[in-house]
Amino acid sequence: MISNAQIIIRLLLSVILSGCVGLERQIRGRTAGLRTHILVGLGSSLIMLTSLYVFDIFENKVPLDPARLAAGVITGIGFLGAGTILREKTEVRGLTTAASLWVVACIGLALGCGFYIAAVFSTALVLVVLGVLRYLEFKALGKKAKE
Repeated sequence: MISNAQIIIRLLLSVILSGCVGLERQIRGRTAGLRTHILVGLGSSLIMLTSLYVFDIFENKVPLDPARLAAGVITGIGFLGAGTILREKTEVRGLTTAASLWVVACIGLALGCGFYIAAVFSTALVLVVLGVLRYLEFKALGKKAKE
């Protein structure tokens, strides 16, 4: 059974890490920013914690799969992410923000399971992709500043 302290740590880390990604999106003026990313990460962590808790309670009594709720989160985030994608004539915008929502959900699920290192390192990689690779894409490759 997961202690109350562990639950609090996992949820707080979820807010912090998803907030880092959300802040980057907010600074860039994207449709899904700080609050949206935090809510997605926090909700994903809470779903995973709930899934693990229920699995512990009903162990060997009812056939349960803790991954089912996680799969539901990923599916649901797909719909949320689709709402951030806009098509204007021949351009499609918002794909990166949709992907950032999806990866924040994955980070939240990882934290809910207690995979701290994976979650922290993944967040760092996401920030590198959103920041450093964006710079390289626009400066080195000469692309326009769009998503």
